[in-house]
Amino acid sequence: MPANKLSDEDEQEILNTCQSAEFADMPAAFIVNTLLDRGEYIASESTIHRVLRKHEQNAKRGNEQTHRKSPLPDTFTATKPGQVLTWDITYMPSQTKGVFYYLYMIQDLYSRKAVGFEVYSVESGELAASLLERTLLSEGLYHGNVVLHSDNGAAMKSQAMYVKMEELGVLKSHSRARVSNDNPFIESFFHTLKYHRTWPKKGFKTITDAREWAGEFIHWYNHIHKHSKLNYVTPNERHLGLDQAILAKRERRLMEAKGKHPERWIQGKIRNCEPVPPTTLNPKKLVKPEAAKIAA
Repeated sequence: MPANKLSDEDEQEILNTCQSAEFADMPAAFIVNTLLDRGEYIASESTIHRVLRKHEQNAKRGNEQTHRKSPLPDTFTATKPGQVLTWDITYMPSQTKGVFYYLYMIQDLYSRKAVGFEVYSVESGELAASLLERTLLSEGLYHGNVVLHSDNGAAMKSQAMYVKMEELGVLKSHSRARVSNDNPFIESFFHTLKYHRTWPKKGFKTITDAREWAGEFIHWYNHIHKHSKLNYVTPNERHLGLDQAILAKRERRLMEAKGKHPERWIQGKIRNCEPVPPTTLNPKKLVKPEAAKIAA
């Protein structure tokens, strides 16, 4: 027997140590160094791995464990307004240190239009549920089999919100735990909001000021802002189905201009004037469009 070959007793000692309550989930490096700190040594890390592998017990241990991937979120495709809504809450700082107001925002996925909003002094599932009901009524979506997507905040997953969604026949969809980019459309909205030139860098004096500013911003966003992701039509134009006519008109004007001065179009092509396709929430890689869920 080779001099460095472990005896059966040595192997059993390694197995017993690694299977003990203290070390059962610990990586080999932790076991070796913990024992060394106690003045004990049973084997090197590589030997421990070899013995565990021999006995089919070499699953990843401790920090060596493969991180579990969060399951993919549900995929929904909006082909018209009113099918999929997303919502979230963001902070609006006051001029008093440590005091914040909260903008509750509901956005239509298809058109990016802000269809419901309120500013409150607290985060509350009850207030969110009330806003949802008013928004569905104003949009003609009451009991309309709407998908509502949000992150995993306390207000989003509150009992009051779930009860109201059940009452209204709303299908809930949530982002994956600890995944920040599963609600990208409304996050993009908040980025636009907080980087708008009129955003008060020193905060809002009162909640009335915050509400007035939010109302003015959302009017601008819905009716004036030509959204780059909508091929530069406004969210309201997209929401009303006017985008096709607007973009077709642009295309005609560009073709007329090109006809008059073709030399100015070096590559021969005018800019894209096609309406943007249906919008998909959390598209899965390699999923064909027809395979995604179409919200009824």
